[in-house]
Amino acid sequence: MTRYFALAAAMILTTATAASAHHPLGGMTPTSFTEGFLSGLGHPVIGFDHLAFVIAVGLIAAFHRNRVLMPAAFVAGTVGGAVLTLAAVTLPVAELVITGSVIAGGAVAMRGRVTDLRMAGGLAAGAGLFHGWAYGATIIGAETTPILAYLAGFGLVQMTIAIGVATLVHTVWKALDAEALQPRLAGAVVAGVGVTYMVEIVEGVIFPVM
Repeated sequence: MTRYFALAAAMILTTATAASAHHPLGGMTPTSFTEGFLSGLGHPVIGFDHLAFVIAVGLIAAFHRNRVLMPAAFVAGTVGGAVLTLAAVTLPVAELVITGSVIAGGAVAMRGRVTDLRMAGGLAAGAGLFHGWAYGATIIGAETTPILAYLAGFGLVQMTIAIGVATLVHTVWKALDAEALQPRLAGAVVAGVGVTYMVEIVEGVIFPVM
């Protein structure tokens, strides 16, 4: 158990010093299919808060009979959110919602209970809108081909990670139910990541950079 808590602490400390940039191309707008696809693959991984939520989706989905529906709902939400950004639609308090979703996702996984699949899918899709809205800033001004490639890339990588986490829970950790220790500790790590980002947001409000 000690090593799991050590791992959790290390991951949380890493997030506290992680780079805030979420753009694999250094903020440049993708101009080709390849650039769009690679940017889409990298964006959810470089953005550690986004990655943490995708992991939470996988942890929660692991103990449902249909392990694909919740990740698919989340990915569909992110695509919709990115489209909203391209349509110049602004989502209120997006940063707070994104960070709050990470905390909530980790807390749900940490409590060791199976959630209602329809509710879980709906909440994942709703959170996905905000995560995808943040993703969309990367492709503002891009042509159709790199935009479609970007959406395909980040959809693919998120589904792969979420389903991969669900598979890990069953095949490697041999966790038979949501009360198993490893998934709950992983949920605690995710929640800790969210708390770390929330502290940064609060500090930014209290002590704004001049």
